[in-house]
Amino acid sequence: MSDICSNWTQWLKQNRFAGQTPEMQAQTMRWLEAVRDVILVYAEIKPYDVVLDIGTGTGLLAFKALEMQNCEGRVIFSDKFQDCLEDCKKILDESGVTSGYELMQCPVEHIALPESTVHKALMRSVLVHVVNKQPAINEIYRVLKPGGKLCAFEPVIRSNTRYWEILHPMHIDRYEDFKKAENEIMENPMDSLCNFDEKTLRTNLEIAGFSDPDVQLQEVRSSYVVQPNMVREWFVNPPSPDQPSTKERFMKYFDEATVEKYMQDVQNFLTGREINLKTNAVFINATK
Repeated sequence: MSDICSNWTQWLKQNRFAGQTPEMQAQTMRWLEAVRDVILVYAEIKPYDVVLDIGTGTGLLAFKALEMQNCEGRVIFSDKFQDCLEDCKKILDESGVTSGYELMQCPVEHIALPESTVHKALMRSVLVHVVNKQPAINEIYRVLKPGGKLCAFEPVIRSNTRYWEILHPMHIDRYEDFKKAENEIMENPMDSLCNFDEKTLRTNLEIAGFSDPDVQLQEVRSSYVVQPNMVREWFVNPPSPDQPSTKERFMKYFDEATVEKYMQDVQNFLTGREINLKTNAVFINATK
């Protein structure tokens, strides 16, 4: 676990917004809700469906599914981390919800359910934290009933804009060295964050048994002016509690002083500038 972020609940509520202005945080929340709504439209949840929210986190998908069913079906809040389930349970209790749900602690690679148990499996940004994605997708296929659906969203990080693309060699010491290191980091086959794309996911789904899975690539372009406090947050905040920060990743190639100098160069160059970024993700709609 990172010294900055101790658990998933903290990361989901605080660290993923690190370095964002209040306006950017509000935009992120609107985006999360939009992603949720697309997944739920794909899922076509019906009364009395058994719905499994895999890696529920703070319950973004599960709470909405529970609301859609008016607590008349069975929504399973599933997560590998107990702190996430405890947080969801607190919200359920405070809301007076006493039926229609179940809390289940298990990883996606070993879902604690019998074969052919659920009608709909929902997931948002879970496979991006799993190094070997095939066993995880096989497991989801196993617990789905025939005709059941997997509806999911996953960021495709390795094709996002990279630091070196928004910098200039004249203003960054050892620019080419850091460019090479960043490219190696983003193409590491053992790094769960960037060892996949829309093509590999489609192949994983087909191998698991899903017939003609729909994997739609979405590219989002955004721009904003970099604020003084943003750049350091980009480098020191972990992408999840159990992953090294960008600074720590670079320190596998350079000593800390060199990385700190790079971070300062990046901050000096970008602060006050408008940057244009490309962010990729996929929506998955697959039927067993």
